[in-house]
Amino acid sequence: MVSDDIVTRELENPMDVAEYLFRRLHEVGIRAVHGVPGDYNLAALDYLPKCGLDWVGNCNELNAGYAADGYARVKGISALITTFGVGELSALNAIAGAYSEFVPIIHIVGQPTTQSQKNGMLLHHTLGNGDFNVFNRMSAAISCYVARLEDPRDAATLIDSAIRECWVRSRPVYVTLPTDMIASKVNGNRLKQPIDLSLPGNDPEKEDYVVDVVLKYLHAAKNPVILVDACAIRHRVLDEVHDLVEASGLPTFVAPMGKGAVNEAHKNFGGVYAGNGSNPGVSEVIESSDLILSIGAIKSDFNTTGFTYRIGQLNTIDFHSTYVRVRYSEYPDVHMKGVLRKVVQRMGKLNLSPIPHITNKVPESEQTSSQTITHAWLWPTVGQWLKENDVVITETGTANFGIWDTRFPANVTALSQVLWGSIGYSMGACQGAALAAKEQNNRRTILFIGDGSTQLTVQELSTMLRNKLNPIIFVICNEGYTIERYIHGWEAGYNDIQPWDYANIPKVFGGQDAYKSYRIKTRDELTKLFANKDFSTPNQLQLVELYMPRNDAPAGLKLTAEAAAERNK
Repeated sequence: MVSDDIVTRELENPMDVAEYLFRRLHEVGIRAVHGVPGDYNLAALDYLPKCGLDWVGNCNELNAGYAADGYARVKGISALITTFGVGELSALNAIAGAYSEFVPIIHIVGQPTTQSQKNGMLLHHTLGNGDFNVFNRMSAAISCYVARLEDPRDAATLIDSAIRECWVRSRPVYVTLPTDMIASKVNGNRLKQPIDLSLPGNDPEKEDYVVDVVLKYLHAAKNPVILVDACAIRHRVLDEVHDLVEASGLPTFVAPMGKGAVNEAHKNFGGVYAGNGSNPGVSEVIESSDLILSIGAIKSDFNTTGFTYRIGQLNTIDFHSTYVRVRYSEYPDVHMKGVLRKVVQRMGKLNLSPIPHITNKVPESEQTSSQTITHAWLWPTVGQWLKENDVVITETGTANFGIWDTRFPANVTALSQVLWGSIGYSMGACQGAALAAKEQNNRRTILFIGDGSTQLTVQELSTMLRNKLNPIIFVICNEGYTIERYIHGWEAGYNDIQPWDYANIPKVFGGQDAYKSYRIKTRDELTKLFANKDFSTPNQLQLVELYMPRNDAPAGLKLTAEAAAERNK
């Protein structure tokens, strides 16, 4: 490697690599960095305050990864810092989930010096075999770009490229930062030119051709509909989607992973389509349509109630980040953003069909004198309590499926991990989301998580208290892993958990007077709590033990679990 003295003499405005990296993070909107300190990243962490970044400091790297995921889903991008080997490996489950679900996280790993690595030294946090690249290779498979900062001459270029790829491709990137690179010098004048985060434009001729093909079938359709899914959110085409909904007047639906992508207060909104688990009246409209504009679909098992979609490709136009498929003809290298924009501009009048009327009314079968809190009663009731601009997080399990029956107010951001489905994800994600929401005029953040899932990542309550965050957390107490019970082992001991005193856990974590907790066992108690102004406009963390029957679950979960059990045989 060229000596730092030679490099510094060649630069007009020398700047330390760590400072350059962190100032670039600030440039793209990141204001807080998640992670856990370790000896190979400690010196780098000293640069955070001067670059306008806060250090969160999580309880472990897995939780930090989950938190970075939640922060990115609210703010658009996030950063995670871990240490070599032991730290980065602990975060890999979270990074894999972010890769799976198209969440942009910049994962920065502090490493031993470049010379130590070249010499294959027998250092702590290694496998003892001199291979310092083994962890890079692990992360490369779940990252869309790897930037190994080993030479100051190309460090700034690699940093800029990593951030751009993270944003444009909406997936994690992996950045190594050896300790001897932290204070190496790069050209600070590069900061005068912001990173270009714009999408590469489509070939105009190809784009116009695809738009003409789409419009041909759209104008011929007698009852077209719009179906929006997660990749519309991840690949930042919501403005185009909203304009399409408004201009077309077409019935508009979301898949479970697309919850929050569409303004559910809009007159065109017709509910959630998930095959057999759809909202009432929705599957009939979708499945009888002669043209479905499917935007950003992820047709996974949990997102389709066990692959129970009944829509044929002959009646579908798929819009994605790297291609558009019109019926059975695929057009590669055509991004949906430009195509959707032109479709809206050239659309004209379309044939319209009726839109199902979806409300948060509790089903008549649940309008009884019973005080038992059931899922069929809970989720419409939650919808009546939610407010515009809320951030709503649901854990894999009953909450993930139950939220399908909640019609959101306008501008609600929904977080769930339907595809990757790592149990415990949502507690960490809640910390990151609540921090991001605090940066966005203190939006209200609400988490629904099961008692079993809570036991995996409960330490992040401590991080929330430490950072003075004020989410409302509902711990659904139903005696263990309900989703697992429905798949297999209803009475098996492996689906049981040790009952915890959840309401007092914040006190154990030093919360003292910085939180409030509640135990809710009846419908009247929950209705009264929802009506409490102090509870609904929190200025501190609030935790609710919400007791529900062990054998109760949303209909969508039961159907999906049944399909999963059949496939597992």
